[in-house]
Amino acid sequence: MLWPVLERIYDLNLLYDNSREAVKQRKEFLQKEQLGICDIVESCEREKVDASDLGMQQIVTRDLFEQISLYPSLDTLLFMGGNSKNGPEYLFRRELKKRGLSPLCYRDRVPRVHGFRYMEREIMTVSLTSPSNAANRAIGSTELYKRRKRENPDYSTLEYRMEQYKQIFIEERYRDNGYYSTTPS
Repeated sequence: MLWPVLERIYDLNLLYDNSREAVKQRKEFLQKEQLGICDIVESCEREKVDASDLGMQQIVTRDLFEQISLYPSLDTLLFMGGNSKNGPEYLFRRELKKRGLSPLCYRDRVPRVHGFRYMEREIMTVSLTSPSNAANRAIGSTELYKRRKRENPDYSTLEYRMEQYKQIFIEERYRDNGYYSTTPS
């Protein structure tokens, strides 16, 4: 679901097939916007084949600290999902703890914003609502979604995500905003 959200935010007109052109479109977009994408889970095992974070076992995480080291301009990590068990924020916090690092909380509501110091740099993390369909139940229980749905019965979970992602990807991207305040809450 990440690509349909980004497509609407950026008006990309993407192909949705396994062609080289579809891959090329996405690579060009990521390069233009200076974005990188990777899954925090490098490998895992599952008893049941599904997209559930909870179903992952024997998780091996990707070394995001290596990526931070390789890319000196990298200053923000976006997590597409939260701090529930095996979610990206949860797994990353586990890696922070292994390294003796503690996140500072800058914003404790969705999208949650934290920061930490590594290699004499301040790195921010932003936890967005997961683009997966499994997050729809959580979205449906939020007051913001309920209010928007009352105002417009056609309002959808996709629109909710688009509003949230647009805040981060477009409107709030460059640290000159309240999300990236240097004062922890």
